[in-house]
Amino acid sequence: MRVIIINGSNRKNGITAAALHMIEAGLNEKGVETTFYNLGEINMSHCMGCCTCYKTGHCCIKDDAERISEMIAEADGLIMGTPTYASNVSGLMKDLIDRGHFVIEQLLHNKACVTIATGENYGSRDALKVLNNLVIYSGGMLCDSFAMNAPFNGTEDVREKLSERCSKATQRLMEGIQDKAGHPIQKLIHLIVLNVGIRPLVRKKRALYQGVADKWGKMGIQL
Repeated sequence: MRVIIINGSNRKNGITAAALHMIEAGLNEKGVETTFYNLGEINMSHCMGCCTCYKTGHCCIKDDAERISEMIAEADGLIMGTPTYASNVSGLMKDLIDRGHFVIEQLLHNKACVTIATGENYGSRDALKVLNNLVIYSGGMLCDSFAMNAPFNGTEDVREKLSERCSKATQRLMEGIQDKAGHPIQKLIHLIVLNVGIRPLVRKKRALYQGVADKWGKMGIQL
């Protein structure tokens, strides 16, 4: 059992990283293999909007973003954490979202996921909504999701509360990995998005979306 953990903050010791490491420790105690990525330390270029990936199945830019996407595809679960910048996810997290083959390619098909957003003031729930929609639209199961506000550099002020919340998220993620039958409302939303918005587009542009069709076939998603 493997879970990928993504820290969308440039700060390796901030509250976002602290929350993610707490969940990582809880998973490791349960025997789960984890891989932790600080996006601020990887080589990741901006998406060029060329749509080559839809045709070939892979990005024309060979860097760490492509490697992380491949790791996510092979994992059982994903945890994504972001700080809140201007009521949105960080630029680093947005780059990964743009480059990661998430929605059209259905990267998170049947994967258990947890999302976290941190901030000091208003807006963290808006950032959290971005991650939550990403998970559901990409075919994932949103097992848990929470926003945690704390003063800048004030992780210690909320450490006990954060620890309790992360412990709950760890348990819910484990339950999601072991039981993929839950979350009926999320599945309904995903089916609407897939059948109304995504599948008709891929069928219409099949010649230009062969890479998407190939990935769907491997996951058992009908075109």
